[in-house]
Amino acid sequence: MKLCLFFVGFLFLISCKKSTPVTAETTVLVKQYKSFPMNEVDTVTSILQKIYGVKTVLAKDQELYSEAYISVKSPRYRADSIIKFQRNEIDNNIDYVLGLTSKDISVTKRDDSGNIKKPEYKYQDWGIMGLAYCPGESCIVSTFRIKHKNKTIYLDRLKKVAVHEFGHNLGLPHCPNKTCVMTDAVESVKTIDNAKLKLCNDCAGKISLN
Repeated sequence: MKLCLFFVGFLFLISCKKSTPVTAETTVLVKQYKSFPMNEVDTVTSILQKIYGVKTVLAKDQELYSEAYISVKSPRYRADSIIKFQRNEIDNNIDYVLGLTSKDISVTKRDDSGNIKKPEYKYQDWGIMGLAYCPGESCIVSTFRIKHKNKTIYLDRLKKVAVHEFGHNLGLPHCPNKTCVMTDAVESVKTIDNAKLKLCNDCAGKISLN
């Protein structure tokens, strides 16, 4: 099991293995962490149901894990810790868990050899928009870095990040099709804006959505 990172401004894929089919019985627990607006929770659950055809159940007004809190550059929560704690809470009635937070989240960005990228002061604690096991049962989405004065653009970004991260949970890697929601943003939030809010036929086929 590997991690797939959605960095601020770009996507970075570590690794994904075989994709997992979804069915009408696939159930996703959506965790609403404190201060995350309920209308935005509804936005995410609706798009997950529309794109993937999954069931969603909601855990409202949850506390973020204090063990994940750090303050290296600024007050943040470690995304890798969050998804680990979430995964440990999954029971027999739940297949996946997707967390939603308005707080800043981060990871340590590493190169292909596993070393912290240079300069280390920049990448030791690197702000991201989302993180997911790929494949795996847990992901987290943060709205801290996708804000926009235009509400439509902001909500579109939220939906795309959620669909993207859950796609990684299902085993979908980054897609070379630049219009696919699974595309790598390549250091630009504009890439996210330019991608469509849908899986391309190749990605949909990998998880039996065609």
